[in-house]
Amino acid sequence: MMTRTPIEIPYGDATRAFRVPADNLLGVYSPLAAPVAPDSAAEIARALAAPIEAPTLVEFARGRRSVVIVADDNTRPTPTDVIVPLLLAALNAAGVPDDAIRAVIALGTHRPMTPDEIERKFGPEVVRRVPVDNHEAFDPAALVDLGATPSGVPVFVNRTVMEADLVIGVGSIVPHHIPGYSGGAKIIQPGVCGERTTGEVHLLSVRREGSLLGVVENPVRAEMEAIAERAGLRAILNTVLDTQGRLVGAVYGEPRAAFRQGVAMSRTVYGVPVPARAEIVVAGSHPCDIEFWQAHKTLYAAELVVRRGGTIIIVTPCPEGVAVTHPDMVHFAGQPMDAIDAAICAGEIHDLTAGALALAWANTRRRAHVCLVSDGIADADARALGFAPYPDVQSAVDAAIARHGPTARVAVLPHAPDTLPILPAEGA
Repeated sequence: MMTRTPIEIPYGDATRAFRVPADNLLGVYSPLAAPVAPDSAAEIARALAAPIEAPTLVEFARGRRSVVIVADDNTRPTPTDVIVPLLLAALNAAGVPDDAIRAVIALGTHRPMTPDEIERKFGPEVVRRVPVDNHEAFDPAALVDLGATPSGVPVFVNRTVMEADLVIGVGSIVPHHIPGYSGGAKIIQPGVCGERTTGEVHLLSVRREGSLLGVVENPVRAEMEAIAERAGLRAILNTVLDTQGRLVGAVYGEPRAAFRQGVAMSRTVYGVPVPARAEIVVAGSHPCDIEFWQAHKTLYAAELVVRRGGTIIIVTPCPEGVAVTHPDMVHFAGQPMDAIDAAICAGEIHDLTAGALALAWANTRRRAHVCLVSDGIADADARALGFAPYPDVQSAVDAAIARHGPTARVAVLPHAPDTLPILPAEGA
């Protein structure tokens, strides 16, 4: 009798279990356990006291009439409720009162956070002391036109951010398919830019073979950093977290330099050696579970591991469906890559950010057959996105093994959005 290895992967607040024939299982690959800071507040304070190529925040803030803290939203587990009170204390010590400080949530093109979500993310103390505003990417009146970058990207940035004397970015550094890693300048672009800016920058990344996941120096990162400098980003406080959202370490300082030090730390957490490519990759979306607009990050780690012509099985709850702020995606995202790009160039797809991600998904589908296991996405919508729906992980795995044959290897990525697979060099 064939031995089958039981496996569980996170699925929202629960798990999903399935079995893989032991002879087929290449392995289960997750970020390794990293030493966690015993006291999160103390680690943040340490980073603030050891600025990277920048003055301390107290020195930086002296004489400033207005300060904006730009922080990521509830799709990221950054411990904002720990970080922002410490930033407020430093700003107060520099003589900047609470009434001269605002926080702006770097939504990018995500849906606005509710008041309850804001209080949970920032903490009741912060909400009581300073205004915390959702960024509005789709309202021209809420944006300032900064012209275009040398590559032709039109730059529209949040008006509140542009009117501040000092802008501080707060976020976390994890591998990301658009700019290589999140963190640093990404808090500005796409965080607090207009939708057109975000769409054009995304297009720079997706009109190519494969993603930029884990690539530090690349044209998209350079574009983001140029936009962030124009927007006045002068300092960042970035964290590196483990897969359970616990603080591993923090960096504070000049955005470019501090970000790159943070990347080195992030790679030690998320870089996962994988010995070879597999015909089948089962990839869980945790912690990017809210909607497929977040869960799609699962695709790119899986794409690095799957053999060309193989199968990727995405496992994600997506309680809010495909994309709350991009509902039209189901009408075009399942088309071939060339057809999507032609529609973008012809002006038939007005939502450029959605068009860019549709290109990224189509790019993955050129490499592999993609299956979807999700309680939150209807079968018809899954098919419209170009994915084959399955009711559970086991049936998807069994079908994939039947498709690829009895010797097909299966790799499992339980935390795919937070995983940077590191494979041997091709031909090595």
